[in-house]
Amino acid sequence: MSAFAQHLEDYLRLRQTLGHQLAEAARILPDFIAHLEAVGASTITVRAALSWVQRPDADQSSSVWMRRMTAVRGFARHMSGIDSTTEIPPLGLVTFRQQWRPPFIYSEADVLALMATVPQVVPMPHRAATFQTMIGLLAATGMRVGEAIALARSDIDCGEGVVIVRASKFNKSRELPLASTTVEALGAYARLRDRVVPQPSSPTFFVSRKGTAVIYVDFSLKFRELVRVSGVGAGSSFRPRIHDLRHSFAANTLIRWYRAGEDVGALLPRLSTYLGHLTPSYTYWYLSAVPELLTLAAVRLERRSRQ
Repeated sequence: MSAFAQHLEDYLRLRQTLGHQLAEAARILPDFIAHLEAVGASTITVRAALSWVQRPDADQSSSVWMRRMTAVRGFARHMSGIDSTTEIPPLGLVTFRQQWRPPFIYSEADVLALMATVPQVVPMPHRAATFQTMIGLLAATGMRVGEAIALARSDIDCGEGVVIVRASKFNKSRELPLASTTVEALGAYARLRDRVVPQPSSPTFFVSRKGTAVIYVDFSLKFRELVRVSGVGAGSSFRPRIHDLRHSFAANTLIRWYRAGEDVGALLPRLSTYLGHLTPSYTYWYLSAVPELLTLAAVRLERRSRQ
């Protein structure tokens, strides 16, 4: 283990002991350490931080650059107490202005097209099965990508048809009932995984061919390629994103309830709990974010006003 890697391990352990989650920092900072070592840096400098933060693998209009810099700045502050030559990137060096954009709502055909394209983009059978199953699970449950990656084997009970999401965002845990088709897909993947990787080094449900946990950046890059190769969203004014699978699950659930004449107001807290939202107000956002939902809500309101 390099000196930088050891210092990072100490930093994360210390902060987590103090009650900080640092899930994103723990995920992305090892890549920053690899970058420092690749360029031969002996200390953290603003220049080295910027060259890593502003890599073109992330869209400048997204919040990725700013989140990377936030993680680096925290680690640099820690390192400054160990190495006086450490440069702490100043605040405001990388900024991000939140720009709201409507979510891309995947249809069932879109999801199937993405999954069918996986073998073209990911030729290795086990890896392809991993990505296909992850995409299917995200579409079927509306889970966050990080939640799916972090799932342990014991979190998925195919017998009961339930997946447990533990201590996710807002430190909340929840149980998600699964459709029988989703259970069957997860069971098929588990059997393949156990045959190909009988002794994985990671306890996670989804693992690589080497038995390690799936890396978010790798999955994200492949997903973008899948969108491009499959042609999903080609006619849309904005590119489909991974997180839009979660938006699609929520929006399609609400649309289905409206069309069935259900009491959406009464059911919304259930959807909020299923998604792991802090409050139902976060779930109400979908009513205005998706035009079809806004139309259905308006029609429902007009009918009630006539009664």
